[in-house]
Amino acid sequence: MERSYEELIVSIPDYPKPGVTFKDLTPIFDDGNAFRAVVDDLAAHFAGHDITKVMGAEARGFIVGAAVAYALGIGFVPARKPGKLPRKTINTTYDLEYGSDELEIHEDALGSQDTVLVIDDLVASGGTAVAMAELVQACGARLAGMGFIMELGFLDPRTKIAQATDAEVFSLITV
Repeated sequence: MERSYEELIVSIPDYPKPGVTFKDLTPIFDDGNAFRAVVDDLAAHFAGHDITKVMGAEARGFIVGAAVAYALGIGFVPARKPGKLPRKTINTTYDLEYGSDELEIHEDALGSQDTVLVIDDLVASGGTAVAMAELVQACGARLAGMGFIMELGFLDPRTKIAQATDAEVFSLITV
């Protein structure tokens, strides 16, 4: 269910580089009612899917993903930048709309018994989402779906995601 969160989102032109309009969702996190609403809406959409873990990417995916995991009463798996996790990891490299990056998780964070929900604040080109799907698959876990507060539909992330997984993609807001 789409609520009035859109009025809280701030568009910042030419950030982080010329030609990119950054969508700042942090005002949603600052508003207790809006933050609760997005978490509740994402959790409610995926309730009943037998999900055992939520995965979120550093850093804003931690904020939303951990809150959704809490709402669902399940564990949270942080997908971090290289060198931030203390135990043995698996990693993947991926392309962003304005560069490339790498994510890693603990090698034992997920197993074949896990059903995973990927959560992030925003999906743009789909690179981060696909990277998390690859990490889930590399652990032998099942990907139940992906949930986002905002989807930049004009960048067509669903096409890229569909090439990597047939998991459901759900966004509260699409621009």
